Amino acid sequence: MNIQIVKPQPGPQAAFIQCIADVVCYGGARGGGKSWAIALDFWLHAERYGEDARGLILRKTREDLKDFIDTAGHMFAGSARYSEKGNFFKFTTGAKLYCGYLEREADAANYQGWSLTRLYFDELTQLTTLDPVLRLLATLRSAKGIRSQAKFSCNPGGPSHHEVKSKFVDLGAYNVTWKEGLSWVFIPARVQDNPALLQADPRYIDRLKSTGSPQRVRAWLEGDWNVTEGAFFSEFSTARHSIPPFAVPQHWTRFRSMDWGSASPFAVHWLTVVQDDFEHDGRTIPRGALVVYREWYGASAPNIGLKLTAEEVAAGIVARETDRDGRREHVSYGVLDPSAFAVQSGPSIAETLMRHGAVFRRADNTRTSAISHDRRKGGWDQLRARLKGDGNGRPLIYFFSTCRDIVRTLPLLQHDQHNNEDVDTGGDDHCGDSVRYACLSRPYRAHEPFEDETSRSPYLVANAFRFSELRD
Repeated sequence: MNIQIVKPQPGPQAAFIQCIADVVCYGGARGGGKSWAIALDFWLHAERYGEDARGLILRKTREDLKDFIDTAGHMFAGSARYSEKGNFFKFTTGAKLYCGYLEREADAANYQGWSLTRLYFDELTQLTTLDPVLRLLATLRSAKGIRSQAKFSCNPGGPSHHEVKSKFVDLGAYNVTWKEGLSWVFIPARVQDNPALLQADPRYIDRLKSTGSPQRVRAWLEGDWNVTEGAFFSEFSTARHSIPPFAVPQHWTRFRSMDWGSASPFAVHWLTVVQDDFEHDGRTIPRGALVVYREWYGASAPNIGLKLTAEEVAAGIVARETDRDGRREHVSYGVLDPSAFAVQSGPSIAETLMRHGAVFRRADNTRTSAISHDRRKGGWDQLRARLKGDGNGRPLIYFFSTCRDIVRTLPLLQHDQHNNEDVDTGGDDHCGDSVRYACLSRPYRAHEPFEDETSRSPYLVANAFRFSELRD
């Protein structure tokens, strides 16, 4: 195949290929031709530098990687052949493009000793954190006049939406920024920038418009990074739910909740139950509302735990509940991740915590609601109901502004791709799990009037006067 036949489309796609910044991110709407641009970028690189060109393309999963290999294979026909044994494309010029995936963050260690002239990651926002990929910038080597580069693509939404927005999108379009000796640039993309796709599939935009919520359409069609596509708790608002700290009255019930983790983060939250309507920060916090007034999030990096022992965690909990005079606050009870009660060899994590002063009972781990006679809500729906609030529009759960990690992670939680009623557990859901346990320990059910019950049954409606007579 003659390489002159394949050219980038004018606009962002051409800018992505021609950009000489050290770290380039090409992101925005779906259908912007980003994967195609990555394949073409390396093809041109391979033609120019021959056997000195060595690239690595990464995707989140093995299945996603297969899709890229299929796309690139058709493009490279006649110029490169794919070797399944080595997982690389070998070009007639001698260049090689290796193909890998980062299904787990630890997979990045497999590539840290490599020497590359090009590093690619397609669909960057699918990662939980960008840390594994950014560590691989150290694999780039500039030699023989070759300028090594990292080039990424992404769409709005996904677990690392906000991290990508912070590191790239907020730089501004085409605005080269220097960070730690490297030049960074963000190139926005829209589906309208890919006329070849729209010509081949004239109804592509119509299908994007029918994908679901207005937020999802804005993210996928317009490349709008100011919406969180797929947010599980769209009801959450920092303005409504985050409040300045106040001194918790002594007579209010206090309790704690915890999601255990060692290699993964742990999260401990202290909550109080509002006893009577309470005026604070220009608003009325209703009786029965929960207030998260303290938090301990055990993480060394996004979604990476501190690897503390149960004894160390217990000591940290006790210390946070003890004042300078040695008096420990009264915590009525604690609820803990049920997995911490598992006995494998020796005492369980829960028992060890208890022996060292942090007493918990097993939390209810019901995640989603079940259709049953008592209409029992699962933990996520309990939390959602409290976020929505009472009939007067007042939330029934609040978070001190000092509890930064629950305020940070709760709006980022995504729907599970296989169960829309559950959270994607690949995200940073540890604080959410802890507060879910807390909500299930004090279940909330909105008042349902008798009239709503009769309206469901024609029999009850027809005989309403008889029931009225019986009540009288």
